Amino acid sequence: MNIFDCIVVGAGAAGLSTSLTLGRARRNIGVFDDGSNRNRVTQESHGFITRDGTKPHEFREIGLKELEKYPSISYFNTKITEITKDIVNERFIVRTKDDEEYSTEKIVLATGVQEVFPILSVRDYYGKSIFSCPYCDGWEMRDKPLVVIAEDEEYMLHMTKLVYNWSKDLVLITNGARISEQSALELQKRNIKIMVEPVKKLIGVDGYLREVEFESGETIARSGGFVIPTFYRPISFVEQLGCEIDEKGAVVTDGMGRTTQKNIYIAGETEKVLPSSLMMSAGEGNKTAVAVNTDLTMERF
Repeated sequence: MNIFDCIVVGAGAAGLSTSLTLGRARRNIGVFDDGSNRNRVTQESHGFITRDGTKPHEFREIGLKELEKYPSISYFNTKITEITKDIVNERFIVRTKDDEEYSTEKIVLATGVQEVFPILSVRDYYGKSIFSCPYCDGWEMRDKPLVVIAEDEEYMLHMTKLVYNWSKDLVLITNGARISEQSALELQKRNIKIMVEPVKKLIGVDGYLREVEFESGETIARSGGFVIPTFYRPISFVEQLGCEIDEKGAVVTDGMGRTTQKNIYIAGETEKVLPSSLMMSAGEGNKTAVAVNTDLTMERF
């Protein structure tokens, strides 16, 4: 059985950053990833200094290539299906879909989050002409006729006001959800049209939006837009391992990635079940790595 100081579950920005820092600290690290990262559908990644405009798969390949320099880091392109506690030896046993087993002293969960969209067909356009982060993709959509799709009034206002910085040609689509008169007036003062009627379908070609059709048959021409999804953890290791979760669904930590379960750490979007930029996730991964290495150092000194 392969034995590691730490296994990092997930090789997105958070997991790669964690692994790099721990590898440079001469720790024996196993990195596991199945290629299901959330940003794989988008054309380019933005906002990461020195890597602005890099395609997500290229960003990942560059990160994995950097890890190869450190002989103590092993990468496994597979899915972890089970993590159990070896109470006697104070370790964890990790099993993969290939029925391989690995032993580790510490675990970092960096599996990220996935989206559920208010309109199913958004998935056909997501990453090409419909996005969830204006900071990531607003520049590319600037001055185009856009939609904002949201069903919660707080999010309707927040996202519409935010996207207004990049394009003044906006239509808010609530997909049947109600919006208060006060909020509607606030947006209409900026000439932002509000469509409360449910959407029948999105119309476009090869992922690029052209029109939105409503149940009444009315259509509006749009070139893309932004959507507020619901996010969830795709893998339930947080719950299975007994990590404490607060009332908002976020994992309780000490601010350095340590969870309430000894030897289990968390990094990136997995912690709060909210989207994050590559830059922020990488920073959180670095921080968590420092916590892991500090604990290994103090426990073994």
